[in-house]
Amino acid sequence: MKDEELSRDRSRRAILLIAKSAFAATPHMEMRRLAEGLAKAKPDFTVHYALTEQGTPSLFEGLQSLVDAQMDSVLIVPLVLPMEPSFSNWLKKSLARWQLSDDRRWPELSIAGDIASSALMMALIDNLMENSEILAASPAKRAAPEGSLVPAQKRRVLVCEGGSCNSAGADAIWNHLRNQQERQKLRVIGDGTMTAKSTCLGPCNLAPVLQVFPEGTYYCGVTEHAVDRIIKEHLLGGQIVDDFAYHPTGRKQRLRNSCMEN
Repeated sequence: MKDEELSRDRSRRAILLIAKSAFAATPHMEMRRLAEGLAKAKPDFTVHYALTEQGTPSLFEGLQSLVDAQMDSVLIVPLVLPMEPSFSNWLKKSLARWQLSDDRRWPELSIAGDIASSALMMALIDNLMENSEILAASPAKRAAPEGSLVPAQKRRVLVCEGGSCNSAGADAIWNHLRNQQERQKLRVIGDGTMTAKSTCLGPCNLAPVLQVFPEGTYYCGVTEHAVDRIIKEHLLGGQIVDDFAYHPTGRKQRLRNSCMEN
């Protein structure tokens, strides 16, 4: 009986490896390989991986699965170089926001240190140098460039990647938007929607901000819930979502409570 209780207690500890993006099958396979290798080395832990910008599972989805599994603790290990202060800031703020919006019991969360500061980093670089690959010389003649299709989509969604928006969790919002774009086939449904990151869109104190064209509508204080409504009501339904929309007034505006609570 004691062995079963010990095993159960161990299974409630988890490690979540996070990277920024994975577009194709190969990087997903690499993340799975890392997670499986770590699980073998750390049998007392459940090991998952997640992505913070684009690709599935997203960080939000990865955490939700561990909350569903009733983990007692989760160590988040960012596999990110360089570890920019803005990345660390939005990670902490996003974790706090998700916890506040969820009534369930969350595990104790902790974040591992910067991977670049590890004492083993130099040994890792030495190992990589020993396994370097010599590149073949470039061919004398360059192949004719391939053509590209001009997108037929009429709608554009810009996600601000300015400093304030990044600190407020813009990368997590981008990840959620891109994943929903793939899941709901937004490129080919309705008017068709393309998404892109943008430099600062302007209203920094209303972060995170995204803008929908052709109307040019600003949405501020955006959350995953807000993105879902913007997709359903604006991109597919053609109706501006007033709960999250901010229109030019010529005066400074503050985030409304409804935006911060949803």
